[in-house]
Amino acid sequence: MTETPTAHSPVQGQAKAQFTVPPKHPMVTVLGSGDALLRVIEKAFPAADIHVRGNEISAVGDAREVALVQRLFDEMMLVLRTGQPMTEDAVERSIAMLRASEDGNGPEETPAEVLTQNILSSRGRTIRPKTLNQKRYVDAIDKHTVVFGIGPAGTGKTYLAMAKAVQALQSKQVNRIILTRPAVEAGERLGFLPGTLYEKIDPYLRPLYDALHDMLDPDSIPRLMAAGTIEVAPLAYMRGRTLNDAFIILDEAQNTSAEQMKMFLTRLGFDSKIVITGDVTQVDLPAGTKSGLRQVQEILEGLDDVHFSRLSSQDVVRHKLVGRIVDAYEKYDSENGTQNGSHTGRDKRK
Repeated sequence: MTETPTAHSPVQGQAKAQFTVPPKHPMVTVLGSGDALLRVIEKAFPAADIHVRGNEISAVGDAREVALVQRLFDEMMLVLRTGQPMTEDAVERSIAMLRASEDGNGPEETPAEVLTQNILSSRGRTIRPKTLNQKRYVDAIDKHTVVFGIGPAGTGKTYLAMAKAVQALQSKQVNRIILTRPAVEAGERLGFLPGTLYEKIDPYLRPLYDALHDMLDPDSIPRLMAAGTIEVAPLAYMRGRTLNDAFIILDEAQNTSAEQMKMFLTRLGFDSKIVITGDVTQVDLPAGTKSGLRQVQEILEGLDDVHFSRLSSQDVVRHKLVGRIVDAYEKYDSENGTQNGSHTGRDKRK
């Protein structure tokens, strides 16, 4: 963006939009440090010439592009009014949503609605969805008893489910949280690990502990676990139980067998909620064992009060390169006919 002392006028066939940033919002919050946000916007809208004068922002150029720039700044201000800062990633995701909406394929939700939905505030930070599919996943958890979150690594499937579980516990919607994983990898290596069974399984459950430490006072976690308010255990420990008044998360569900998936789903008790997360492209089951997560989609799709939320590489909220890596693997598999390791008769971890 360039500073200009005069009004920037459109020529014939062009449109102009003007936007005033309220005085209470410093321009750096809108343009970014060193104009970083501005550069993202200019790159995304090459057909619009954007200028700044004081707290006035104007855009001149192609009518459709200018209208989108206007909408983008409106959405950014709605986010900033909540006290939440805008980031380069948030601006890029907002632009993608606005373009999808313009093409007629977009959601009813606006970028501001997606980016300002708070799930949990803990230890000075707020956990919230960052993409449209993440917001719909979180909304589905509120509306349904059983929710499946299916997608590649880095899409926030487990982390957001954990945040909803802690929120439900703190608001007394449930009396306890139960976190479980099929200990497939740990089971293969138990004989080589030192210590008791719990100590051997602990490294495989560690990601669940790490997420808990992000969301709760670390000093309170041992007390909550000792009281049974929070339970972290391998899936095998769920057999024979009925789980009432609980928020139950099954992580890495692609590594369940069909029998294990049925066993787990039938543990559901009264006033409980189940969230099942997994990535069907990363299966570690032995040859000839069908993933319960794959099969359950065929069995339960369309069943009342059961919802499948599917996330993609567009929802990856880790380093941008992670999304591109996921896409590259999907392209390789489709071109080589090796989707999910089918060429060997066994699912392979990518």
